Amino acid sequence: MKKMRMFCFLLISIVALCSFTGCGNKNSNEETEEPAETQVQQATQAPAADESAAPASDDAIRSYLTGKVTDPAIARRRPVAIMLNNLEAAQPMCGISRADVVYECVVEGSITRLMGIFENYDDLEKIGSVRSCRSYFVYCALEFDAIYAHYGQAAYAVELLDQDYVDNLSGLSEIGSTVFYRTSDRPAPHNAYASAEGIKAGIKKMGYDENYRSTYTGKFLFAEDGKENKNEDGTSAEYIEPGYLINKPWFEYKADDKKYYRFQYDGPQIDEMTNEQISYDNIVLQYCEWVKLDENDYLAFNCHSGGKMKFITEGKVIDGFWIRTVEDENSGNHDEGVTKYYNNDGEEVVFNQGKTWICMIQDTMGDKVVIK
Repeated sequence: MKKMRMFCFLLISIVALCSFTGCGNKNSNEETEEPAETQVQQATQAPAADESAAPASDDAIRSYLTGKVTDPAIARRRPVAIMLNNLEAAQPMCGISRADVVYECVVEGSITRLMGIFENYDDLEKIGSVRSCRSYFVYCALEFDAIYAHYGQAAYAVELLDQDYVDNLSGLSEIGSTVFYRTSDRPAPHNAYASAEGIKAGIKKMGYDENYRSTYTGKFLFAEDGKENKNEDGTSAEYIEPGYLINKPWFEYKADDKKYYRFQYDGPQIDEMTNEQISYDNIVLQYCEWVKLDENDYLAFNCHSGGKMKFITEGKVIDGFWIRTVEDENSGNHDEGVTKYYNNDGEEVVFNQGKTWICMIQDTMGDKVVIK
């Protein structure tokens, strides 16, 4: 097993250098980001576009994001990955409870930014507020074959966004006013929002494929109906602090509904749309190598080469590792692979059906993480 794991790490590590800045290029006009903040698989997944996977029934198939039976019109459609403003001045954000997967990672100044991956967003009139891109979030969005929505970007992300395989909707591009709008209830840059109507119009204007590519097979391995992964070999994890320094978030487990409830900035994290606290079925702490890119504290994370991880569900945590797979070794493009999670015996982790929150942790900040 150790030999197998070593081989996988060596295979994936050939793309490590690309994971920090992006590879390749195509011609485009470079956009300028808004001013930076100064505050310090599954066996039963949704079929790809060629419908090679068996549907759960004629009128329902499995979601790639949650593992649950879902309307085919939604389950076959590519999700949208939206950058979400997580500064205290931008709380409460709107629509986050509808994201099936949420990524959290630090950006400059040790603040965190979120990326919500939305499958069913058709009725949402207000999502956000929306902020700018960092390249490591793009790599994560690619794992879901998602269309990536953001309001501007750091200069370091421009080359990656220019790649043919990255379908993005930017608020600073020609379709910005189609996808996004600003409200008057908050000062800029905390008042830019997306709507379902705008997102759909932007996708059509850009000519992006609306369904999953035929080769896509999903990221997660989900538990079957009527079965749960109880993490029986794990240790207690009813309280989790990812260790982020500014928003100081934590999760609390409730055994009655088997969900983890999210807190930050000294209180529950609420969705403005529902006025309810957000909660999740699975939590992943994904430890990544990182570097500081310049004196402005812009960061880069290695999203390709693998590392340690902790998988948390049903009130327990297990240790393991993550590896980014290569979809097509002959294509020369390793960015469209997906990250898989394994326990220390090399067995792929089984996610419980439902929503997942993934914290990307700087590998040098592991001592800040609290689990009990």
